[in-house]
Amino acid sequence: MTTPHGSTPCPSCNQLIRWAVTAATGSRQAINARPDPEGRLGAYTDGTGRLRVRVLTAERPSLEGAEWRAMPHAATCSRPKPRRSVPRQRTGVRPAPRQGWTR
Repeated sequence: MTTPHGSTPCPSCNQLIRWAVTAATGSRQAINARPDPEGRLGAYTDGTGRLRVRVLTAERPSLEGAEWRAMPHAATCSRPKPRRSVPRQRTGVRPAPRQGWTR
């Protein structure tokens, strides 16, 4: 069996994943490297060679063009990273000016 182009092992579970860019927000999303007939994403490679994904919705439920069904890796990872229990601190925020203080 051959390895899908551009796949890397997940640092948590060692399953092969590929990084894709979402069509809606342009953010990165890990997807399973192999096609999945039950997948809820339509994955395709654009003209620049970048892997892109879109959610299969009620408005566009079927695959279009050269898309293939993919599953988000977060849905199938056997050892997901734990969520942070403490919210991250904001950085780069100026403290509120003191009362009566002027420049």
